[in-house]
Amino acid sequence: MANTASARKRIRQNERRNERNTARRSRVRTFVKKVEEAIAGGDKAAAAEALRVAQPEMQRGTTKGVTHKNTVARKLSRLSARIKALAVN
Repeated sequence: MANTASARKRIRQNERRNERNTARRSRVRTFVKKVEEAIAGGDKAAAAEALRVAQPEMQRGTTKGVTHKNTVARKLSRLSARIKALAVN
């Protein structure tokens, strides 16, 4: 257990940040899941729209320190490539 006032404050801060980051991460995953479902459904327009909505949310996760910049870039790239491939089929 924390003994100093600063350590107790740090614990309180960490708990609040953990809740915030968990909610942010969950929100990003939900948006990505919507894109995945649209791709699985084969609807290119819906998938492109879902990605357009998901992209700023994913990048916001990066600016808030929840995810790494390159991770988001990689995921966006892969999702957009999969959406582009829908036209070929």
